[in-house]
Amino acid sequence: MAVPKRRTSHSRQGTRRSHHHLTPVQVQFCPRCNEPVLPHRVCSECGFYQGREAVVKDDDKKK
Repeated sequence: MAVPKRRTSHSRQGTRRSHHHLTPVQVQFCPRCNEPVLPHRVCSECGFYQGREAVVKDDDKKK
């Protein structure tokens, strides 16, 4: 069984973990209603995507 001969130093341990960071979520804003939207997704508030209405939203369903 492979067992390390020496203890891993803090420097070497940190070098190994240097790529383990999280990337922040990129948030854009809808040009129509200014709500935060993930990129390449239809706006959940107004149904707007790339200059056209992709999903027709009904306000009657909320009542």
